[in-house]
Amino acid sequence: MSGIKSFFNRVKFTPITLGSLTYIACLSAIIVTIAGLSACGSSSTDSQEQPQLKAVPGTLSAIPAPVLLDLPAPTPIAPALKQRLHDGCEAWYNMRLRNSGFNGGMLVAKNGNIIFEQYKGMAHIGGKDVITENTPFQIASVSKTFTAMAVLKLYQDSLIKLDDQFSKYFPQFNYPGVTIKDMLSHRSGLPNYLYFLEDIHWDETKFATNEDVLSLMISHKNELKDITAPNTHFEYCNTNYALLALLVEKVTGKRFPQYMQETFFTPLHMTNTFIFNPDSMATANRSYDYRGRIEKDMYLDKVYGDKDVYTTPRDLLTWDRALTTGIIFKPETITLAYTPYSNERRGIRNYGLGWRMFVFPSGKKIIYHNGWWHGSNASFIRMVQDSATIIILGNKYNRNIYHAKELAGLFGNYGGKREEEEENEAAEPGRTVVRRRIVRRRRHK
Repeated sequence: MSGIKSFFNRVKFTPITLGSLTYIACLSAIIVTIAGLSACGSSSTDSQEQPQLKAVPGTLSAIPAPVLLDLPAPTPIAPALKQRLHDGCEAWYNMRLRNSGFNGGMLVAKNGNIIFEQYKGMAHIGGKDVITENTPFQIASVSKTFTAMAVLKLYQDSLIKLDDQFSKYFPQFNYPGVTIKDMLSHRSGLPNYLYFLEDIHWDETKFATNEDVLSLMISHKNELKDITAPNTHFEYCNTNYALLALLVEKVTGKRFPQYMQETFFTPLHMTNTFIFNPDSMATANRSYDYRGRIEKDMYLDKVYGDKDVYTTPRDLLTWDRALTTGIIFKPETITLAYTPYSNERRGIRNYGLGWRMFVFPSGKKIIYHNGWWHGSNASFIRMVQDSATIIILGNKYNRNIYHAKELAGLFGNYGGKREEEEENEAAEPGRTVVRRRIVRRRRHK
């Protein structure tokens, strides 16, 4: 055991470049060396030092080197246009964010070119870790765009059908008629785990998991409120995406964070993007309320799929470009994602498969998602027809972030009445959730 520890102490700080042949060769050598050291030096004492790993499908199998993807170069833009767009973004930033207590990063791009980028504050308020382009933020419900596209990748690869019922993959799931498409479009009629875990008196000293959400839905169905027939109306519900993450695991045999890393994050060189794990807080920024007081971790934090992706504005721009260049997804798949599926109510607001949207009478669309979890806010706005992207992330609550769509007019005619912006994309836990639930129940009276 001491030989293995000594070996890692020598190599763990050696810089490597992902995707290089050198990295792959070094990784292979490390694996072979560890195997040799373990075979030669293992003893009963050593085995007691090592925790026994619980086998999880896919996590202990050999992981092939992911195929790295290179995005095409951004399309050049005229210097005069770039300057005009920069000046407009800077004026908006100075008006909305600069003096509002903003603590985060903002990036605006045109044709894949960064035209405005600004970072402000500290990753840990009161510390010395200045926020830079490499500082990851919790993007809350913007995470749903990744989960949705992971599911659509399975569809594109003919591993699932969108009209499959969820119970096909989880036979004990006792909510008949709920399809994968219903869950992607928030038309499932399922109850929201953010509320029902409280209703059934979950032990708040323990982290809940995705598996817990599914198991409790099955075993406590008769006690749960707000269950409606599927595909009758839109109802934003985080349960959908927590369960879709389990679907990805079931179909691929890999843990959701591993699948996302291998399928999207590593191939796209998104080196500052990962899925949060409360057991390794050192890799994640903390979040703060609007006064700068730290937001404590709580029992809902470990459920992923609906939230828990950490990333940077630059990595999100890479994700945006991957979706627009056809490097991973076929045009037909993207069309499915951006089609509005909830048309019961009139208005420009709608929801696709993992994406919010404004659909204007002119035919223009704004494809976007916002996020809010604890003190973290995120806004990811895409004017696909004009090749423009607006990204604002922060870890100190600031509602001005949700005004980012005001910048859309710099890039095209996005006229029409914009309805009041939704903010509780994931619903804030604790007192805020309770307050919203009181309002919700009064409306039902």
